[in-house]
Amino acid sequence: MVPGAKQDAEGGESSSRWGGRSRRLAEVAVAAVVGVLLAGAGVVAGVYEPLICAGFAVGCPPHGVRGEIPVPRALSGGEVATGGSYVGLGDSYSSGEGVYDEEIEKVPLNEGAARCRRSRESYVLAVAKAYRFGDVRFWACGGATTGSFLKGQGGQPPQLDRVTSSVSLVTLTLGGNDAGFSTVLTECFVKVSWSSGCVDQEPEVRRRITGLARTLYDVLAGIRSRAPHARIIVVGYPRPFPRNPADDVAVLGPVPAFSVSVEDQRWINRMTRALDDEIGRVANGLDRMIAAFRGQGSVEYIDGYDAFEGHEVGTADPFVHGVLLEPGLPPVNRNSFHPTHGGYRRLADLVKQRIAAGPGRPMYNYRIERH
Repeated sequence: MVPGAKQDAEGGESSSRWGGRSRRLAEVAVAAVVGVLLAGAGVVAGVYEPLICAGFAVGCPPHGVRGEIPVPRALSGGEVATGGSYVGLGDSYSSGEGVYDEEIEKVPLNEGAARCRRSRESYVLAVAKAYRFGDVRFWACGGATTGSFLKGQGGQPPQLDRVTSSVSLVTLTLGGNDAGFSTVLTECFVKVSWSSGCVDQEPEVRRRITGLARTLYDVLAGIRSRAPHARIIVVGYPRPFPRNPADDVAVLGPVPAFSVSVEDQRWINRMTRALDDEIGRVANGLDRMIAAFRGQGSVEYIDGYDAFEGHEVGTADPFVHGVLLEPGLPPVNRNSFHPTHGGYRRLADLVKQRIAAGPGRPMYNYRIERH
């Protein structure tokens, strides 16, 4: 080959390569501009990419196969709650004390169920039946306090230890025993009818309620640290008496009859309101902190104060047991002031409604999907 011809050929090839690169860069630039214009015109993602590929051969997947892009999808509140295991924790309002029947519960639900008086009629199992959870754990225990929740009760492990990272929903009622309500009720009704056994306890009850904040926070923060993606739903206590009681309510039992005066009914309602307000303050405060940092999961408070409206003690169809005295110590029957079957169904409905509705704010739980 003639040397000059070789040089011309190389020069031509080099020019051709540079020309091809220039055209390619121009196509990319034009494609980018067109993409921006299409996007600005409202053409949805997934539509203009094939147009660019077809027109400019830019952005085409290798070998003509469209690749799958991982995309995070925000989960609904219901999806978050039911995506893993459910654990029901707390005190006698969760365990089912008010409907516990030793005959029906001859075969205990699980370890320690008899001592904790865990009932198959608790709202916990009604909620469990309504969804398809990966697993259901029921460890609420009558008499539980925030302290025993964290340290253990009656030789059983702490309820906190029942929470694992696979849990997507936690429900609990807790705080009534910290406020000393069992002692309060005993003092209220083991008294002569002209005494002021109830209202005289107000300073001590309010002191206990105020002191609840720190340990309740420890409980909720501990649950969240073990199940950081879960929805934690705290259920408040319903008031046991009508909003505006008009008559005394009889105290039943095989002992000389007493009655709960209108004044005592109003006082017990007020103390229930104060307790619920403190529980709600702690739970809602923790949830605001989670939301502020766009954290996953939630801590939600259901204000149960008016949950039994029209079905309080003394009404035709009460959702809560009245006061029942019996021989022995303590003289107040354990079912007193605990929900009836209708009451537990009502609490289950409140929890299910909250699961469906969500926490009332954006959640930041996501699932990675491919498109």
